[in-house]
Amino acid sequence: MKHLISIRDMTKKEILNFLNAAEKIEKSEMRPKFPDSIMSILFFEPSTRTRFSFETAMKKLSGKTITMSGSAGTSMEKGESFADTIKTISRYSNIMVIRSAIEGSVRYAAEIAGIPVINAGDGANQHPSQALLDLYSIKKTQAGIENKTIAIVGDLKYGRAVHSLVDAMSHFAPEFYFISPRHLRLPKKFRDELDRKKIKYNECAEIEEVIPALDIMYVTRIQRERFVDIEEYEKVKNSYVLKPEMLKNVKNNFKILHPLPRVNEIDCGVDVTPYAYYFDQAENGVYIRQAIISILLEGAQ
Repeated sequence: MKHLISIRDMTKKEILNFLNAAEKIEKSEMRPKFPDSIMSILFFEPSTRTRFSFETAMKKLSGKTITMSGSAGTSMEKGESFADTIKTISRYSNIMVIRSAIEGSVRYAAEIAGIPVINAGDGANQHPSQALLDLYSIKKTQAGIENKTIAIVGDLKYGRAVHSLVDAMSHFAPEFYFISPRHLRLPKKFRDELDRKKIKYNECAEIEEVIPALDIMYVTRIQRERFVDIEEYEKVKNSYVLKPEMLKNVKNNFKILHPLPRVNEIDCGVDVTPYAYYFDQAENGVYIRQAIISILLEGAQ
């Protein structure tokens, strides 16, 4: 692979290659080093885990990072185009990570950059490195990925992590439960694709009725920044709140994932249960992003 732009571009074999590399890196069975490489990190939207885990991953690989947060203080304020910014910064680095509010912008950057480009989230479209760390987390907690029953809760319309996870898991024969407010349901194009692949899914309104059947519950926040009408956000922001008392009849292998940040959708009391895995999940991001950087840089040499 030259770039990591969308899970939809990837084969099952390529996905497993990233997961296997992450596992070897975590176990110190593989120690890739890129001391002469520089990663440019261009984030036009806020981030904590994605940005810091990419920086941490590159530094663990003995590489260096240069960072741009937003366009403030850059020549984009003077009117420089996105294309010219990408072309220029690509001359200073060996690999580039971009987060943008504009769908498709990272794919365009990959076409003009001349170096490997990683999509760290483009609007409500895709977040492929998040999906890979989610699969890695599922693999670690479930002793495999195939044939898992997964509920995805919250904003399924605008959630780019959700979209990438659904695409990624479709290679592994899952059964999905989609739980969301009706106007935040999973977009039709994803449901049509699941139908085409004959993957089972159910659309539900409540959490409690499905919890006993689940291996994984993937909880997401209702994303205020995706709403044009704040009143509409206020109506749905607390539609689902997972509380400890709701976890009485779960399976022994049940785990709760969340791409974070959370707002109110998981009560803090859940954190101390054996089912909470979201902070471990965030740590897994460092291993999977080391694997992504290593595979792309090795392919570029």
